[in-house]
Amino acid sequence: YLSGFGNEFSSEDPRCPGSLPEGQNSPQVCPYGLYAEQLSGSAFTCPRSTNKRSWFYRILPSVRHKPFVTYEQKNLTHNWDEVEPDPNQMRWKPYQIPTAAAHKQDFIDGLYTLCGAGDTRSRNGIAIHIYTANTSMIDRCL
Repeated sequence: YLSGFGNEFSSEDPRCPGSLPEGQNSPQVCPYGLYAEQLSGSAFTCPRSTNKRSWFYRILPSVRHKPFVTYEQKNLTHNWDEVEPDPNQMRWKPYQIPTAAAHKQDFIDGLYTLCGAGDTRSRNGIAIHIYTANTSMIDRCL
């Protein structure tokens, strides 16, 4: 954990000392043959002093990812027309937490949609989820 608000931080793998370039962000040749990539979380119109960005030094560039494959997750939904609204008082039974011996469940498979409203395509609305997990995410991302 790196504490501080609005500060800039750097961290380096102790197995690769000197992998972070000093005095510059994007050298022509990165140490260890790494690729420099910048991820920006700021609008291009904001002042430079308020830019929020991260520099990554990767073994392979991010464009070398595998093709997208659809993953069906039966417990998540985004189509609110599939569900009839219920004005009655409701209670939720506790979710069954699977044991790792019975069924391994990582963060992705453990996501459940509780409720939501709006439209995902226009990015207008909200969805509330809960999750259970009993195993680490190995070679998976959300």
